[in-house]
Amino acid sequence: MSRGAAPPGQPDSILVIKPSSLGDVVHTLPAVALVKRHWPRARLSWLINSEWAPLLESNPDVDEVIEFPRRQFRGVQGALRIAPWARTLRERTRADLVLDFQGLLRSALIAKVCRGERGRVVGLSDAREGARFVYDKIADVSGKQHAVDRYLTLVEALGVSVPSAEPLSWPLPTGTVPSAAVLPERFLLLHPFSRGAGKSLSDSGVTRFCAALAPTPVVLVGATERRAPALENVVDLLNRTTLHELIFALRRASFVVSVDSGPMHIASALGRQLVAIHTWSDPEKVGPYSRDAWIWQDGALFHRGGAARQAILDLSALGEFVREQV
Repeated sequence: MSRGAAPPGQPDSILVIKPSSLGDVVHTLPAVALVKRHWPRARLSWLINSEWAPLLESNPDVDEVIEFPRRQFRGVQGALRIAPWARTLRERTRADLVLDFQGLLRSALIAKVCRGERGRVVGLSDAREGARFVYDKIADVSGKQHAVDRYLTLVEALGVSVPSAEPLSWPLPTGTVPSAAVLPERFLLLHPFSRGAGKSLSDSGVTRFCAALAPTPVVLVGATERRAPALENVVDLLNRTTLHELIFALRRASFVVSVDSGPMHIASALGRQLVAIHTWSDPEKVGPYSRDAWIWQDGALFHRGGAARQAILDLSALGEFVREQV
């Protein structure tokens, strides 16, 4: 069914460019939901890395998911594939409004390629690699710390209202039941490993934490070359879930403990009881957006903003604290 022409001054087509990472895609969901609410007649497309595309399945705000095959562009041969891919994308997408949430030169150039004849490209003031020189409009995000607030500022610059009294929308898939193991009736989910340098827990730390929770079941998830501890209360799902299965497990968990990572941000978006473990990263910028979530850093447990601090010096003590909450 035809949508009909958009009213004067309103976009008929919108392209969102936010290909990665997993956590950053989650951070962008509320801003995109507000854009779609503001311009419901516009066809909204989202350019995203293929591995994260399942995150947008059944999203009511996204009319089209355009996969960015980043892995195909690696190396010398990969570089030769970029130009033909960009030409194909241009033939497919001529947007009236392009929102570059990624803020890199590559994303800005893709935005320029996909902008319609009278279209606009909008980006963030802290975009890197000279990307801001491609933009037709720049959203000033100085003073904004958390990524979610920065992305909301971008859409505010378009005249889109960000309600202060309403909860933000985080449309995430329902997920699917993990096939590799049966989830316990009640369990804590632990995501202890991250690709970021220095963010993961040690093997001994994971063991101490899980042991402190016994007999409460602990479901381990994530991608790693390391092994789960051989404890009776541990259900090993390391390297054994799809993204949809991970989301299902996060929804089912009574409590989630995660290092600074994409799954932590999904847990926060889902409103799960959560402890986010931060080593060196700044929780004000990349911590859980929910103010109800706990943050554990430098032996202290607190909410974002530093409120309600408790001294919990090691992972065994953290495990005992969480066991009381589950």
